[in-house]
Amino acid sequence: MNIKITAKELVSVVESTPAHQNIMLAGKHGIGKSQILTDHFASRGQRVVTLFLGQMSDPGDLIGLPHKNEATGQTEFMPPYWFPIDGKPIVLFLDELNRARPEILQTIMDLALNRCLAGRHLPEGSRIIAAVNDGDEYQLTDLDPALVSRFNIYTFAPTASDWLFWATTKGVDPRVIKFIQSDNNMLDSTPVEEGSSSLEKSPDRRAWERVSDVIKGVDKIEGVVRKIIAGIVGAKATAAFVASISNDQVLSAEELLASFDKVQNIVASYEVHHLAILNERIYCYLEAATKLTKKMDESLQKYLQWLAIERREAMAHFSSLYENNNYTKANIYMMTKNPKCFQLITEFLKSL
Repeated sequence: MNIKITAKELVSVVESTPAHQNIMLAGKHGIGKSQILTDHFASRGQRVVTLFLGQMSDPGDLIGLPHKNEATGQTEFMPPYWFPIDGKPIVLFLDELNRARPEILQTIMDLALNRCLAGRHLPEGSRIIAAVNDGDEYQLTDLDPALVSRFNIYTFAPTASDWLFWATTKGVDPRVIKFIQSDNNMLDSTPVEEGSSSLEKSPDRRAWERVSDVIKGVDKIEGVVRKIIAGIVGAKATAAFVASISNDQVLSAEELLASFDKVQNIVASYEVHHLAILNERIYCYLEAATKLTKKMDESLQKYLQWLAIERREAMAHFSSLYENNNYTKANIYMMTKNPKCFQLITEFLKSL
């Protein structure tokens, strides 16, 4: 078994690993491997080059085309389109590594070991990160142990909280976010059942982003719009999503933080699982918020005070989200900007 890492841990692993050591990420499709890496390195001004090795039919697609050097009479290779001829280090992301043809993988061997491709060396400081799909449902190429040994290998297993934070910051439609908060089993695809068509759709993180793009500005999910969604995430997930929109009666974080006094009676009617959904929404909101008003600070304090007295099980859930530290910015906010909330959490934990 490979070591599992979350989205936040992936960033830490990349930052802590020397550039000359290669990283391989195993995981299912559509879970955000390339996007997280691209966003991370782009924020630091580094260029990320993604090569889809499964789409390459010939080593020439990777190393460039040969030509004769008229001065020496020798054959040389022209640099491929992606090669950094400006001498600046790059992050080379080798996607679909275990879908590549054997002859492509042989070319990768020298690249992974010596950072060399057809006699050209990657600029000093360049990184090589590979991604492979893992599972019986994929048509894959076995990797040579010698190639595997040249990578530090991790199973990329981002949590639902990772995606919810990302979705909140990227402006994904609130209805999609609320649905995943209420049932995070619908976030990722499940293995295709025996006897099912290979074309049968199932949801994944990338697909829910496409759903968000479709429904923005659309009030009612019906007719053709519903069919479009089913073509993205499948009929089962679509039925659950549409039902959740009709049945969702849990307040948003904004509604609670605007004034707890006004919504206290509504919150008091919730079962524990409704409060757990509300807790997740609050953490997602705090993680993405740039500024909170004094009124919001006070509303959160009143909510936690009420939980600690009236709904201790839900307060335990809120406190567990704090202890898990999946929402770093939210935790920092409560420790530094709203210490009363931090005090309520620590006192509750001591009382257990």
